[in-house]
Amino acid sequence: MGHRLSKITTRTGDRGETGLGDGRRVAKDSPRVQAMGEIDELNSAIGVLLAEKMPAKLRRELLQVQQDLFDLGGEVCIPGHRMIEERHVKRLEQLIEAHNATLAPLKEFILPGGTRAAAAAHLARTICRRAERSLVALGHREDVSAQVRRYVNRLSDLLFVLGRVLNRAAGRHDVLWRHER
Repeated sequence: MGHRLSKITTRTGDRGETGLGDGRRVAKDSPRVQAMGEIDELNSAIGVLLAEKMPAKLRRELLQVQQDLFDLGGEVCIPGHRMIEERHVKRLEQLIEAHNATLAPLKEFILPGGTRAAAAAHLARTICRRAERSLVALGHREDVSAQVRRYVNRLSDLLFVLGRVLNRAAGRHDVLWRHER
């Protein structure tokens, strides 16, 4: 990769096209580029979450998720290329199960919030859901691997659980939706 990123302004996208990882040029508003952008936005949102105070174990887990998302974005950028495997999905499932086992069962819906870290986790969750919708839409036109869709679906569940875990780690309770207000 050496000097590959040394020139940031290339002017190659000035006419509304961008390059995929396989060298093809596509419109910047194509479903594939839309999905790539939302995966990038999700990774950035997790970066904002990581700027908050949190237990070291959660930080390590989220840093691994960022690495996975970069690979996932690469897979979407190179049609037919596969990087996300069943083991990535299983890891998220194990994290969800382990973290959720430490939480009180939910009896009400919760609102995004509590601490800044929990709110950032919920914001990342909503961006994750949007990225998932873009991947599904792309899959109606072009090939998107089942593992990519499953990974993003599980990640949104993990981010929901982590919002609760982060509130608890800070000594805060979930913000409950008051349906009888």
